[in-house]
Amino acid sequence: MTTQTPSLTLAEAIFPQTGLALRVKQLVLVVAGITALILAAKIKIPMFPVPMTMGTFAVLSIGAAYGARLGLATILGYMLIGALGFDVFAGSSAEVSGVTYMMGGTGGYLVGYVLAVLALGALARQGWDRARGKMALALVLGNVLIYVPGLIWLTVLYGVDAPILAWGLTPFLLGDLVKLALAALLLPALWSLVGRARN
Repeated sequence: MTTQTPSLTLAEAIFPQTGLALRVKQLVLVVAGITALILAAKIKIPMFPVPMTMGTFAVLSIGAAYGARLGLATILGYMLIGALGFDVFAGSSAEVSGVTYMMGGTGGYLVGYVLAVLALGALARQGWDRARGKMALALVLGNVLIYVPGLIWLTVLYGVDAPILAWGLTPFLLGDLVKLALAALLLPALWSLVGRARN
């Protein structure tokens, strides 16, 4: 019986892969990833019916590029900074932040971020981030993993009679489709650049 050799993630394939240099690279990537998550959460692009933020794009891309372990360290670092009261989330502000904000309507989606990073990292380990079709499918799964706990938590907060889908799903689908397409193109393109650099 044969077993499939796990693929390298994009983060593993570039720059140092052993020793102290590897640890430095990982630290730099975590800091860069947290910074990207903060910036992406605050970007608002005009779109119908609601402005599009780039938070889920950053979450899913980091999961695929970093792998499950490094991606998890990055997303948990981001959450910790948010829990300490810093204004790092899409809807947080100087007035509403920290654990209070995280336990509000966005709480389930933040749980979904963690699940999505783990799933995208695991699928990248199987090489799904190197082909557009598989990457697109992985991103759809990642979006589902973000939405399901998000919608469940909204239902817990506001009850089954509240218009949960109208609040937490349908206004964001068009923007998510755009972000999915961008990420599905980005990761395979980066792999192509890595392949050319090695040749």
